[in-house]
Amino acid sequence: MIHPIQRKAASQVIIALDFSTPVEADRFLTHWRDREKPFIKVGMQLFYAAGPDWVKGIVEEGYPVFLDLKLHDIPHTVAGAVRSLAGLGVLLLTLHATGGREMMEAAQEAATTSSGGGGPRLLAVTQLTSTDKRMMNDELCIPGSVRDSVLHLARLAHQSGIDGVVCSGEEAGMIKERVSREMWTVTPGIRLEGEEQEDQKRVMTPKAAVRAGADLLVVGRSITRSSDPVATYEGMMKQIQWKERDYDE
Repeated sequence: MIHPIQRKAASQVIIALDFSTPVEADRFLTHWRDREKPFIKVGMQLFYAAGPDWVKGIVEEGYPVFLDLKLHDIPHTVAGAVRSLAGLGVLLLTLHATGGREMMEAAQEAATTSSGGGGPRLLAVTQLTSTDKRMMNDELCIPGSVRDSVLHLARLAHQSGIDGVVCSGEEAGMIKERVSREMWTVTPGIRLEGEEQEDQKRVMTPKAAVRAGADLLVVGRSITRSSDPVATYEGMMKQIQWKERDYDE
């Protein structure tokens, strides 16, 4: 069967609305006023400024929404947050895999039983793309390589019943091969050829990330800072092609 995310949002590219106010976000979205609505990501900065009613409003306008709040707390609190957010109608919602198996299982149960079973699909954040080995080892006191940590957290998420993970393009193929072919890999840190990495450490071009095994690409600055966002978005879409696969709902 076709995975519901593939059915509801036919694009592999998710535009990250990294704006500080809903006014800025609304202004940007006017580029798609008379076009097919793209898949968009709302992160913490915009969500805290705009609020849940704004998110619900853009869902009602037809935008498939990835709500990236990276929930991380005790299991009861995270489950309650998932139930509160389920009514917004978003397709994807993130939580930190480092919250542990009990937290992820509680969140997954809340998502499954909320909104008549139509709650969001959950994604576990493994290691942020701004994290490198030095930071992980020296500052966070996590031994080993970033890849080993990502693989461990992806396995833990899979065992907890989570639908997918957020990881860099460098780890997407490894997760498909060593955890599950059916686990969704959502990849931020996407940059066009010649663009600066800025605060991202592990980045890839769109084509390279898809070839590496990424299912969905999260792209912010390359599109939102473009002089012609629609042309940049459509050009990026031409670089990649949806990988046809069968999914169980």
